[in-house]
Amino acid sequence: MKPVKVKIADIYVPTALRVPIDAAKVEELALSIADQGQQVPILVRADKERFVLVAGLHRMEACRALGETTIIANLVQARKH
Repeated sequence: MKPVKVKIADIYVPTALRVPIDAAKVEELALSIADQGQQVPILVRADKERFVLVAGLHRMEACRALGETTIIANLVQARKH
């Protein structure tokens, strides 16, 4: 898979992935991303005019906390939830 940049605003988070966010984990990831950059892409699947998050909610929230408008993602073929 080749990583691509995706606008965070274009990513839909399905109900099944909307777990309570661990603020400490988001903060730790944000510090790491600020220092080293995003090391692991999130996983999304294409869905018409948007993307659906498959994995990487905390990484996405960490990037959002840093003020990023885009995130590195791998496009996958995943079943709909």
